[in-house]
Amino acid sequence: MAGHSQFKNIMHRKGAQDAKRSKIFNKLAREITVAAKSGLPDPAANPRLRAAILAARVQNMPRDRIDRAIKQGTPGGGDDANYEEVRYEGYGPGGVALIVEALTDNRNRTAAEVRSSFTKYGGSLGETNSVSFMFNRVGAIFYPAAAADADAMFEVALEAGADNVESDENGHEVTSTVENFGAVRDALEAKFGGAESARLTWRPLNTVAPSEDAAASLLKLLDVLEDNDDVQVVEGNFDISDELMQKLTA
Repeated sequence: MAGHSQFKNIMHRKGAQDAKRSKIFNKLAREITVAAKSGLPDPAANPRLRAAILAARVQNMPRDRIDRAIKQGTPGGGDDANYEEVRYEGYGPGGVALIVEALTDNRNRTAAEVRSSFTKYGGSLGETNSVSFMFNRVGAIFYPAAAADADAMFEVALEAGADNVESDENGHEVTSTVENFGAVRDALEAKFGGAESARLTWRPLNTVAPSEDAAASLLKLLDVLEDNDDVQVVEGNFDISDELMQKLTA
């Protein structure tokens, strides 16, 4: 889940995510398996797999679970499911634009479940590209504050082709074009080690501040979507204040 204030909103909802740790592990394992299938099972030679493993480690996923997921993605590894990457777009409560990315072995099932979730909580699922024009597709790389000082991170990132670096007490967020993402990620990794997260994401061009009632319904919709085994990421153009987020997630 991510809105305009991505890490801020994630931290407020971390407790709810902790309660779903087994679900999170299942999603991470699926991404690792699909990444291993899409290239070599060696993270050094497969950037997508490397990023998936890093994301798993950030969530403290056990090493044996990671190794098992990689093995399932190798020929003869036991996972014969054919997962497809699917994107759904629509509007949530309060006119918030949402993009849902899924990995599924049954498009019809996943589409029906996502549509039902939108409808139940006052949203509406649209066609592909119905809201993505409100977002930029960018590479986003996040390092904890202890990884480097702001000047060093800025210098390496910009030299590698990044568009922007934002640093504060929580860490450093580096953004780039899709085309430059791999080069920027690799340059930062060579200098500062593995990132806490590194992936392509959707960033809103403008944000929407939903009312308290709309925000409450929106958070319920996000919870239901994130609880779906097929859904990997939900992005939106909402911006909920710290005070309201704390009130609604207390």
